[in-house]
Amino acid sequence: MTEMTLAIARSIADAALEKAAELKLKPLVVSVLDARGCIKVSLAQDGTSLMRHEIAHGKAWGALALGMGTRAIFKRAQEQPYFVDAMSTMARGAMVPVAGGVLINDENGKLIGAVGISGDTSDNDEICAVAGVAAAGLVGVTG
Repeated sequence: MTEMTLAIARSIADAALEKAAELKLKPLVVSVLDARGCIKVSLAQDGTSLMRHEIAHGKAWGALALGMGTRAIFKRAQEQPYFVDAMSTMARGAMVPVAGGVLINDENGKLIGAVGISGDTSDNDEICAVAGVAAAGLVGVTG
């Protein structure tokens, strides 16, 4: 059974940023949370805009709060906008329902945390999040 350690969180964030460099993306913020929703690591590349940390955190936190990756939350927002609006209101606006928030499971399927990334397109943010999780030998859940 794996727990979200600082070392694992750092490896996820570092690998996500390596993927961003490989793809030549805009500057990103990566926020890795443990299963309780507590920040383990938050890294901002040089040149990120002001709200990127809050957006990255909101993607990761939203995924944990609803138990699904933010790609699935985005889909649900399109199908059930009142539900997602109500959840966002209950969360005091703390969740961001667009791709880029990925649940992190260990090799046995146990939820150990989430990663949220913001700075480029939501799809590119998600690509980097999934790459970071995979590089750590864990399983990312986007939907």
